[in-house]
Amino acid sequence: MSMALTEELKGKAVVYHGDKLCREKFSLLLAEIGLPKGLLTIQDIEECGYVKEIGFVWLKLQKKIEHRFDNILVCYDSIVTAYIEPKKIKNLTGVKARDFLLWFTLNEIYVKGSPQGSLVTFKSIVGLSMSFPFSMFMGMAGKDQPKEEASEENWWNKIIKL
Repeated sequence: MSMALTEELKGKAVVYHGDKLCREKFSLLLAEIGLPKGLLTIQDIEECGYVKEIGFVWLKLQKKIEHRFDNILVCYDSIVTAYIEPKKIKNLTGVKARDFLLWFTLNEIYVKGSPQGSLVTFKSIVGLSMSFPFSMFMGMAGKDQPKEEASEENWWNKIIKL
């Protein structure tokens, strides 16, 4: 279940303003829950917040943003919301990915595997998912870093769940 960003919810949250501070705090939060800080590739963040009691987070952007990651175009709405827990972002709203000609709304990101061979998996609401090596996201957030080469069987795991 997604939750609308209300003033009441903001009142229960730790809220930060400004792009640099928001990226810094959100990157620390990602690391705290076991996700790579390189997942945060966007800039121009106006506000971010975290309601620790329920694990609710949000990013408010100056405007809708598109970012290309390898062959995948990712579109962020002006407000991105999610719930976080160890090694997982769930009930994600405001993020879509385009692969080839199709747009998929992403609703979950999680890490599975051993520390040496962990994969970061992006799951859409229609049950498709793509997994990439954790190490691909270890560079500085928002910077172009060399990415680990991966065989097709390791990083392109599309799963259709009926």
